[in-house]
Amino acid sequence: MDLLAGTIILGIFAQWLAWRIKVPAILPLIIIGLIVGPLSSLVREDGTKWLAPIFDEALGTGLFPGESLFHFVSLAIGVILFEGGLTLKRRELAEVGPLVLQMITLGSLVTFIGAGLGAHYIIGLSWPISFLFGALIIVTGPTVIAPILQNVPLTRNVATVLKWEGILIDPIGALVAVLVFEFVQTSDGGVAFTSHALITFSQIILIGLALGTLAAFGLYQLIKRELIPHYLLNVFTLAAVLGAFVFSDFIAHESGLLTVVVMGMVMGNLDFPRLSEILYFKESLSVLLISILFILLAANIEMTELNLIFKDWRGMGLLAFVAFILRPLSIFLSTRKSELATNEKMFISWVGPRGIVAAGIASLFGIKLTKLGVDGAEYITPLVFMIVLGTVLLNATTARFVARLLKVIQETSDGILIIGAARASRVIGKYLHETGRHVVLVDNNAANITKAKGLGLEAFNSNIYNDDLNEHMELVDMGYLLAMTASPQVNEYAVKHYEHVFGENGSFRLITQEELMEDKERPDQGLFSYRDDFLNLNEVARDYPFLHEIEIPNSAFLKKLLTKLHWEEHAIPIFMKDASGQLQILTSKPEETPITDGTALVYMGKELELDSTILDEPPSSDDS
Repeated sequence: MDLLAGTIILGIFAQWLAWRIKVPAILPLIIIGLIVGPLSSLVREDGTKWLAPIFDEALGTGLFPGESLFHFVSLAIGVILFEGGLTLKRRELAEVGPLVLQMITLGSLVTFIGAGLGAHYIIGLSWPISFLFGALIIVTGPTVIAPILQNVPLTRNVATVLKWEGILIDPIGALVAVLVFEFVQTSDGGVAFTSHALITFSQIILIGLALGTLAAFGLYQLIKRELIPHYLLNVFTLAAVLGAFVFSDFIAHESGLLTVVVMGMVMGNLDFPRLSEILYFKESLSVLLISILFILLAANIEMTELNLIFKDWRGMGLLAFVAFILRPLSIFLSTRKSELATNEKMFISWVGPRGIVAAGIASLFGIKLTKLGVDGAEYITPLVFMIVLGTVLLNATTARFVARLLKVIQETSDGILIIGAARASRVIGKYLHETGRHVVLVDNNAANITKAKGLGLEAFNSNIYNDDLNEHMELVDMGYLLAMTASPQVNEYAVKHYEHVFGENGSFRLITQEELMEDKERPDQGLFSYRDDFLNLNEVARDYPFLHEIEIPNSAFLKKLLTKLHWEEHAIPIFMKDASGQLQILTSKPEETPITDGTALVYMGKELELDSTILDEPPSSDDS
């Protein structure tokens, strides 16, 4: 019990530490696992580990008796791969364009073949084990890319390519690795592809594809017909995934992993009711499983296995080959016809950390093939762990320096994040987008997000209280924050919580109804508008969803124009715009704004007719 509790505590501590120092979580997880596992045996008098994942009857220590660890790892990897499959969307494959498609197809093929050749000729592994190694290190993965992108403000082109490569290649790499493993274990590790091996391999592929698809559609129908209560939705889905995994393995041994990957991919591409809830639950569960899993897997490695790698130059030679030759080769070949500049290709070539899927599946396959007595299987786990640790350490410590050296880092962040996607936010967001600004809208109202996307705006559904916006890689270039929801509490929270992350150039919120009262002191800065709250903005946006510009020749003209707009029921001043196109939120004393040639006032609402009387003083309340 103490060991299990300690494993969970260490795993969550490693996740917190990774968040705190902004590195991929797999790095502290594996390091802590190695410290409490094989490395601890060097300092203990009896040569045992502080944490022994497999129970030793003679010593009476350990966590999992017999093959229990093997079964736990299998089920945990199954859940993680299912969650990864949920993220692979056909429409996203179409949206990212040919560049990323080339990277996850041609680039993956180059990595697969090149790593297989490298493992065979550098380490001396058999061909089947070599190509299994090649399949395992295809993936980069969002869990290792995201912290790097969050910590280094890259140009949008580079950040987008790395983001989508990591997201899309995760399930694809897992699928390739599973298929290669099935080939290796059905042919008993030999090169000869016997008729029995061919039949078994084909059986696994057919059952995995068929059962994964059938399980996805079956669960889809149950949820769509509301045959599962809401409070059981997540745990029922988990049970369905585990059930599909176990049943698939019962029909065809070792087909379970392929089944859950296919199940996730099919579910992710159906119009699945409440898919976001399922995905959120699976993400949370995956964090817990990963935290436990990688402490155990790293601790389960023996010193003899580490010695195979680190006491032989060939291990470091393979790492250097993968990082400095194979990754650049795959990137330059797959991006040769793209519009990426050479410096951008060079940086993408430099950043290729391997992640959780590679390490997790490598451990599982290593255990299985070693039990089968496949020659060279004992190299799989330590080799992949070495590649994971080496590439993550290399990229996490040098990414910022290399980005500056290659000039792919953003010197300033000028993207605009709008919290709230109601009508006024969409109108303002559309104007900003059409004037060349990168705008992202965030809202927990799915209908508002759908309407924003219908206008061609970038938007996503998120609850800022529950979700960490730092994890969204599309926000890497945000420098302005506009909190424009109907809730003053949400607006206040957004500004306080995220102004240091996304408000580099300014963070602003809507004025509250209390602050609109004359006896309420208003802040001198930080308000989006000093005269109009959420209700006023959205009423005008409903009737006149347009933004207009009026050139301002001098401060006197600006003061009269603002007075006129104040009395106008259907027009609200929004921004000041200078000759270079830079926007500035109106301050509490807009008449003090410096006016230069080309300065304009941007307002929303009914277009004003600038005749000779437009700037006359408004009538007093005594006039008839």
